[in-house]
Amino acid sequence: MNKNILLGITSSIAAYKACELIRLYKKNNFSVKVVLSDNASNFVSPLVLETLTNEKVYYNQYEPRVDVEHISLADWADVFVVAPISANTISKCSQGIADNLLTSIFCAFLGSKKPILLAPAMNKNMYNNPIIQNNIEKLKQSGCDFVDCETGFLACGTEGVGRLADIELIYQKTKRLIYQDKTNNSKKILVTLGGTKEKIDSVRYISNFSSGKMGISIADWAYNFGYDVRAVSTINFKRNYPVVNVNSAIEMLDELEKQDFDYLIMAAAVGDFRVEKESDHKISKENVDDIFELKLIKNPDVVKTIAQNKRKDQKIIGFCLSDGDIVTCAKNKLKNKCLDYIVANDVKTALNTDSNKVTIIEKSGRIINIDLDFKDNIAKKILEVVCD
Repeated sequence: MNKNILLGITSSIAAYKACELIRLYKKNNFSVKVVLSDNASNFVSPLVLETLTNEKVYYNQYEPRVDVEHISLADWADVFVVAPISANTISKCSQGIADNLLTSIFCAFLGSKKPILLAPAMNKNMYNNPIIQNNIEKLKQSGCDFVDCETGFLACGTEGVGRLADIELIYQKTKRLIYQDKTNNSKKILVTLGGTKEKIDSVRYISNFSSGKMGISIADWAYNFGYDVRAVSTINFKRNYPVVNVNSAIEMLDELEKQDFDYLIMAAAVGDFRVEKESDHKISKENVDDIFELKLIKNPDVVKTIAQNKRKDQKIIGFCLSDGDIVTCAKNKLKNKCLDYIVANDVKTALNTDSNKVTIIEKSGRIINIDLDFKDNIAKKILEVVCD
């Protein structure tokens, strides 16, 4: 079912970034309408916003109309996102001032108990002003969610806190507010992703073709559904949930043994072998023969090691990649590795693509086939099957 997002934009130099946020919302089939504060049109054109949303842009509280827009728009939206929100609008909203269309909508929306997401952007001295910080805290206590400012180079030419948060983080937090089930908040999901890297020397390593896309999508949807999510990843990426970066299979195993979880989803492509003797310096081709041999030894079986020591209340979901009889291969691994579920992938469809098809096998013997679809959609379906 399509969800409706009302996006508020206030008078900040970061207003142009809202165009990219709209693109993400629309790409993922959300309906979007935009409301501007009185001076926001000095920073981003209503015509641009109307073109991106295919909807009228709202900004005049007193123009002739057939309905009461600050009420009808609040009723229409499933979530109200204000990005960027300025120090001025933060202060008005925290005091219940409704002197323009955007702040009037805010008052109506806060009273409806539907989710509100605010993403501040301003000069560092304005952000650090204790009055502004008190107003932010007051809005949080009133039930508003925030995507906090980032630190970096600011439009005024200084360095510090005040940058609008990364658009991807605002987008992901919006999805969480729309889809979350608050009964999931106490459940911990740990997701591994990416292909491990086994060091040869100071500049080279052995790895595989895993893109990590499926693992990222699984972690994202777990976050959207309201779970307490952590990712252990060989890929650097930024999210609202914690991401621990590792390289090798042994590093991944060491990290997993430190973590507590209710569900472990092992989407990572863990290397089966590592170099027996890695070099701390770059191996120069001038110092070796035409044939250069590396001796490989087996890595520990990460998921099997964790599964053999799991508590009865923990569930472990493995992944299997094969280019043969994927179901038979997956069933054998499910049993040998003491897993609760295994997700079987075919090499021909799984690697370096945005789509995939999978077979989920439960230890009870139940088999669920998921036809070819985008990995993001498959990730959502996997979670719906394995998380009860």
